[in-house]
Amino acid sequence: MKSEYISPALRVLSGLTLFCLLTTNTATSQSKKERKAIAKANALTESNLRKHLSILASDSLEGRRTGTAGEEKAVHYIEQYYKQLGIAPAANGNYRQPFVVDEGKAITSKTTLLLDDKALVVGEHYFPMPWSATGAVDAGSSVALQETGSPWWFDLKEDMEANANNPHFATEQVVREKAIAAAGKGATALLVYNSGKADDGIKFNGKDRSDAVAIPVIYLTKKAVAEFAITTDASPHIKAAVGFEAKKRNGINVAAFINNNALQTIVLGAHLDHLGYGEDANSRYTGAAAIHNGADDNASGTAAVLELGRILKDRKDIPYNILLLHFSGEELGLYGSKYFTDNPLIDMKQVNYMINLDMVGRLNDTSKVLTIGGIGTSPAWGKILQLDQQKDFSVKIDSSGTGPSDHTSFYRKDLPVLFFFTGLHTDYHKPSDDAQLINYAGTTSIVNYIVRIVNNTPANEKLAFTKTREQQMGTGRFKVSIGIMPDYTFSGQGVKADGVIDGRPAQKAGVVAGDVIIQLGEHLITSVETYMQALNRFEKGQSSTVTVKRGKDIKEFPITF
Repeated sequence: MKSEYISPALRVLSGLTLFCLLTTNTATSQSKKERKAIAKANALTESNLRKHLSILASDSLEGRRTGTAGEEKAVHYIEQYYKQLGIAPAANGNYRQPFVVDEGKAITSKTTLLLDDKALVVGEHYFPMPWSATGAVDAGSSVALQETGSPWWFDLKEDMEANANNPHFATEQVVREKAIAAAGKGATALLVYNSGKADDGIKFNGKDRSDAVAIPVIYLTKKAVAEFAITTDASPHIKAAVGFEAKKRNGINVAAFINNNALQTIVLGAHLDHLGYGEDANSRYTGAAAIHNGADDNASGTAAVLELGRILKDRKDIPYNILLLHFSGEELGLYGSKYFTDNPLIDMKQVNYMINLDMVGRLNDTSKVLTIGGIGTSPAWGKILQLDQQKDFSVKIDSSGTGPSDHTSFYRKDLPVLFFFTGLHTDYHKPSDDAQLINYAGTTSIVNYIVRIVNNTPANEKLAFTKTREQQMGTGRFKVSIGIMPDYTFSGQGVKADGVIDGRPAQKAGVVAGDVIIQLGEHLITSVETYMQALNRFEKGQSSTVTVKRGKDIKEFPITF
């Protein structure tokens, strides 16, 4: 180590000053003191990381699912730590930035269905289609007859059998068209069932934003068909009511601010939420419901940001303010970071760059590989990162400024970003992602490296921003991909393209970021779920059309998958 270099950890030690280090009698004694001071600083950081993880990844927080009491406990812990450190809230005297996660609609308790005075169980025997009209019906019916002024029945069996080999047959779309036609002919309700053996795949999708049809539309499950003898000979009296309510969750971002009275601010962030018991269908675990503690994902990044705050809070020599951010709703689709960048607590023009820490707790002791994304978002990163001088781990770089984590929201605002990540593992999104598996020494080395990056940032020099390629997302279980980054926070009808990947089908077709995809071929797109269902109906190399809403205009483009 060069004698003129003072490690970041050493600079923040209470009672130990630069003057002390530079006035020691010999190089040997100076080196020994420095090594001892560094070891002491690292031991403190590692001890604090263990403490943070023992709380944030404990069963008592029940997986920190967005909008739950467990997440509230995590938020409380974070803000209390910043209060203890003397780091002020970012704005309005409050560390919290609440926001709403709009999950569409839910079926209310007012929804009922009785056939000949026998009550059916919602969810088990039936559910209203999400685009059903609300209201009540109380009338006799005949399964075989369709009379004006009465409820109608519709059996999917014939359509399912006739289209058994048609990959583009969309059952829900057929049901919707049938409901519209029935209402036009005087039906007061439509009850849908499937007496055939084929699975129609119909499920309640509360995120379907389709406009409501004119009459109540209720789907009966195969269990209901069997238990209540729904046949063409039946003439049940129907007493039904349909009601919906908005389904919302309250997320909370936490924001603390180290004010050095500088013109520019560096943002250090991590998401604090995780999967709870796996209720949002984003778990990779197939067993019974269990707490997903999310020690690596992302209690590790949360704890690292807390320690960065502690280390940097008294560094008056840093010519930047430091904004410490903890996002909620990342696991649902970057809700918290997108909300923050759309509703910032500071002037975004003053932000120099953003560093995102997501899953930084599993540095492999053998390979010691740290992935840093976002290298291409500024030409200044090469000099600032000083990769050729990095001794603690080997660095794998990725140029893209986008990906499935919160730095993407800042990149979308034309800001340079970095993304720190120690890699996927077999415990990812499983209940086994626990605190005892964290490499605390490795996470400490990452914390120290980020402090060095802050140190290496040129004073009063705003980093230039450069656009990068869009991160190629895996197609997963889908046969094809058109190459867009969906905006999961979009609450309108369709799927909004947050980004479009160069060279992929959507970009070649003419789709641009900000377009809302409302149809693929003959398939209406009403939500991310219906978009995914539509993708599975196409084969690679097949051609069709994509219809988008661009502002107030509707545009249709030919597309080849």
